[in-house]
Amino acid sequence: MALNYFSAAEAAQLIKHGYNIGLSGFTPAGTAKAVTAELAKIAEAEHAAGRPFQIGIFTGASTGDSCDGCLSRAKAIRYRAPYTTNPDFRKCVNAGEIAYNDIHLSQMAQELRYGFMGKVNVAIIEACDVTEDGKIYLTAAGGISPTIARMADIVIVELNAAHSKAAKGLHDVYEPLDPIRRAAIPICKPDDRIGLPYVQVDPKKIVGVVETNWPDEARSFSAADPITDKIGQNVADFLVSDMKRGIIPSTFLPLQSGVGNIANAVLGALGRDTTIPAFNVYTEVIQNSVIGLIRDGRVKFASGCSLTVTNDCLNSIYDDMTFFGDKLILRPSEISNSPEVIRRLGVISINTAIEADIYGNVNSTHIGGTKMMNGIGGSGDFTRNAYISIFTCPSVAKEGKISAIVPMVSHVDHSEHDVNIIITEQGIADLRGKSPKERAQTIIENCVHPDYKQLLWDYLKLTDGKSQTPHALKVALAMHAELAASGNMANTDWAKYM
Repeated sequence: MALNYFSAAEAAQLIKHGYNIGLSGFTPAGTAKAVTAELAKIAEAEHAAGRPFQIGIFTGASTGDSCDGCLSRAKAIRYRAPYTTNPDFRKCVNAGEIAYNDIHLSQMAQELRYGFMGKVNVAIIEACDVTEDGKIYLTAAGGISPTIARMADIVIVELNAAHSKAAKGLHDVYEPLDPIRRAAIPICKPDDRIGLPYVQVDPKKIVGVVETNWPDEARSFSAADPITDKIGQNVADFLVSDMKRGIIPSTFLPLQSGVGNIANAVLGALGRDTTIPAFNVYTEVIQNSVIGLIRDGRVKFASGCSLTVTNDCLNSIYDDMTFFGDKLILRPSEISNSPEVIRRLGVISINTAIEADIYGNVNSTHIGGTKMMNGIGGSGDFTRNAYISIFTCPSVAKEGKISAIVPMVSHVDHSEHDVNIIITEQGIADLRGKSPKERAQTIIENCVHPDYKQLLWDYLKLTDGKSQTPHALKVALAMHAELAASGNMANTDWAKYM
C-alpha cells in the first residue's frame, strides 16, 4: 500500500489528551523530534483555552529537548518512563508535576508487553528509510522501537534526511517472546547477529510519514581534567592488575561503560594502555571515545543500543560504513541490556556514582536522597550481572563541600551485594570477598578525600563496632544534614547530631 505523507503538525493532531505515546530512540539519538515539538504547541493552546491536555510517554531512555524539554515546559506530560536527562523535565519531576517511573532499561519493553503500563495509542518512530510493506529502518538507536511499533494502534514515521540511508546496515532487531515461550537469546559473542536489519510493522498501522531534516540533539560532555584522567588511569591500572593475576583472561573481556566525561576518560586510559589487548565493547551507549578507539584498532567490535555521538562523528560513521559495517551493531535496549547476555559474555561494567557509602552501597540517581537527577538507566542491568562491577566518582564535589563517600547513602540504587570495586582519583577499593567492616576500612583508606578521611574514621568510632554492619543510626545521615544546614559536609560535628 502507498505511504501517506503529511506534516508534523497534522500528525500531532492525531494524539489526544490522555493518550500514551511510544517513542523510538535511546538518549537524543534516533528519537522523534518534529511531531513532539508540534504536540507541545497543541498542549499550550489547549491549556490557554482552559482545556486539559496531558499524555503518557514511553521511551527507550532519554530524548532531546524537542521532546522531553518542550513537552515539560508545556506541562504536557502526565506520566513518563524510563530514564531522562532533560533539566526542564527534572524540574517538573522534582516539583511533583510529572509521575516519573524510573525503571531498569532492560525491563521497559517487556513491562509494556506485560501490560504493566497501559495501552500504547501511538508510536512515533524515526527512520532513515521506510517501505510500503512496513519495513522501518531505524536511525542512530534501537531503544524499544520493535515493541511499541507492534503494540501501538497507529504508527507515525519521522523520515529524517539528517540520517543517511547507510544506517540501514547498523541494526539487529530482535524481540524476545514473553514467558512461558521465551527462549535463550542466542548471543554468545558481541558481534553475533540474531535478528533483522529493520522493524517490521503491519503497513496498515502506518498512518503517515513526516519528512524531516533534523539532526540528533547531541549532548556535549566536559573535557577531561586531572581528576577524571586520574580516575581513568586507576581503572586501567586495576584491570591490568586483575589480568596479570589471571582473574581477567589474557584475551580480556567485553566492557560496558556509562555516559559522560568520566566514562570517556576511562575509555581513553584503556585505549592508551597497550598492556590491555584490543577488546570488545558490549554496552548500551556508544560515545565518540569508542568510535575513536575503533579507528585506532583498540576496540575490535562495539555492540550497543545507540550512537550517542556528536553529529560530526555520526556523519563520519555513515560516510565510512565500509569500515564500520563489521565493527558496529545497534540492538533494542532489552537485548543490549539483557542480564542473560551480560552474564554469559562476562561483561565488565563501569558506571558512575553520585555517592557511595563506606559499606559499598551506591546512589546513582538522587541528590540528597529526594531530588531526582536523571535515573538509574542501564547501570543496574549491568552491575548486577557483570563479571566485575566497578563504580567511579570524584572523591569530592562542589569545590570540596561534598564528600562522595558518606556513612550511609541517602538513596540506594545498587546495594553492597552487587558492587565489587569503587574507584576515585584517590585510589581503588576492592570489595570482593570482604565483610562489611573490611569494606568500610578499605573504602575509607583508599577512596576518601584527605579532608574527609578522619571524619569517617571518627564515624566508625561512634558505632558499637561489633554489629555485622556497624552504624550509629542517629548520625548516619549527619553529613547530608550538615550540607543542608551549612552548605559544607566538612563542617559535620558528630556530637551535634547525637
